Amino acid sequence: VQLQASGGGVVQAGGSLTLSCAASGSDFDFTTMGWHRQAPGKQRTLVATMPTRGASMYAASVKGRFTISRDNAKNTVSLQMNNLKPEDTAVHYCNGFDTIQGRFIWGQGTQVTVSS
Repeated sequence: VQLQASGGGVVQAGGSLTLSCAASGSDFDFTTMGWHRQAPGKQRTLVATMPTRGASMYAASVKGRFTISRDNAKNTVSLQMNNLKPEDTAVHYCNGFDTIQGRFIWGQGTQVTVSS
């Protein structure tokens, strides 16, 4: 099972980007899927998560600006990022909890750079 993230890039402050993450392989069943990010010299932190059913959860720093969504039939998760700020600059990783393997699967990361 693999998760492939895409959609990163360079954008000016106030701009928008959409990150996408798609699962591939066989015999997987993701429950919670989400996004984390890691800025240079800092620890990886939660950005947003979304269960198969139920409410999404966001980090305080992105609430109101970012929206997570998923397509359970296609096993994809997306992150719409609006009003981007320089402090959003980081490598963004998607992940999902695979109930068949009983562990989190991580994507390879996609760089988001926001210039001031």
